[in-house]
Amino acid sequence: MGKLTDIQIRNWVKAGKPIARADGGGLTFTLSAKGTAAWVLRYRFGGGVRELSLGRYPDIPLMEARKLATENRVKVYQGTDVAREKQRARVQAAAMETFDKLAKDYMDKVFPGLSATTAQQRRRHIERLILPKLGPLPAREVSTADVVSIVEAVGTKSKSTAHQVLTALSEIFKHGIARHVVTGNPCGGITVAAVCGRLEPKRQRLKLTADELRAVLPELPSIGASNALAVKILLATCVRLGELAKAEWGDVDFERAEWFIPDANSKTRQGFAVPLVPAVADWFRQLEVYACGSRYVLPARQSRRVGNQGGDAPFEQRALNAMLVKLCKRLDGRVRRFSPHDLRSTARSHLAELGVPVVVAERCLNHSLGGLVAVYDQHDYLNERRAALERWTAFLLACESGQGFNVVPIRKGA
Repeated sequence: MGKLTDIQIRNWVKAGKPIARADGGGLTFTLSAKGTAAWVLRYRFGGGVRELSLGRYPDIPLMEARKLATENRVKVYQGTDVAREKQRARVQAAAMETFDKLAKDYMDKVFPGLSATTAQQRRRHIERLILPKLGPLPAREVSTADVVSIVEAVGTKSKSTAHQVLTALSEIFKHGIARHVVTGNPCGGITVAAVCGRLEPKRQRLKLTADELRAVLPELPSIGASNALAVKILLATCVRLGELAKAEWGDVDFERAEWFIPDANSKTRQGFAVPLVPAVADWFRQLEVYACGSRYVLPARQSRRVGNQGGDAPFEQRALNAMLVKLCKRLDGRVRRFSPHDLRSTARSHLAELGVPVVVAERCLNHSLGGLVAVYDQHDYLNERRAALERWTAFLLACESGQGFNVVPIRKGA
């Protein structure tokens, strides 16, 4: 050893070009294409060439790297495969990792790739329902019986939540297998139906009929001006409630008559431009007055939420759902109870009745087209969607005013 100098190494790091330079005695300085500088000890053992990572530079300076190389070379001469020894130590350390640490590593690494809603819901289930029971245990000691116990306890209150908890557990163990923290997935073969009985069938999405829309729309002001405008925008634009709840005024372009939903706010994780027809743009302008300078289109009003968010926060989505429940009760049989998400199925069904082509209608809802269509059809259909939403909004305005509406298919125009 002794071929390299500190000045050489600093110059190589500054240049940033990938290199590998030997210092002698098997010690090698490496610099990756991404700029990671490290020390490697190359040696022969059992007839083959082996490598041991000694650490990164400058955490380990030249003189310290030489010292480590000498110590490990002595072990090799004494018959120890030092790279294999380090690997065993890493595996043993992983075997002692607690479930709490594994779950947190899973959330840190996997959640950025999930939709914000899915990540938030899964984090809540992990932190509130799973970690209190399994957190302190070594991850490798978590058994099938432990998983069944949690699923059974959660299932007594909600079978659908039990299903989500089981999914979260399974995903954590899959992550653990990839990291060699666990050797198997104790969730394998377990189903919520087997533990808690069959799941109740999901409630079918509603399509509000024209008569129901004629009953609902004129009564919307009774739930508050901002809430009324939010419901009409949800209907007219076909967006998800979460996308509207997180909307900011910086994403609304009145000159282009477009509202852009950023990647982070979209369930598909891909930004999406929503055309704003004149009536809908006017509803946004009315909301701008009610926003009172907030950056959010629909800001929170409760002091507890505003205070926790540094003085500005989006409105609570559950509040609108509660308002709609009260509205349906007040209408007393004139309309079935519906949720904000039912407004999307309502819009999709009426778009079909208005003669909007399937592809255009699906893109109005920002649905993935799927299959080869999604691969080869990269057209945004913005103009076609604008025409469809103009027709759909005109129908909504007719329902609100109680006027008739002549349904003329627009298939040729789109």
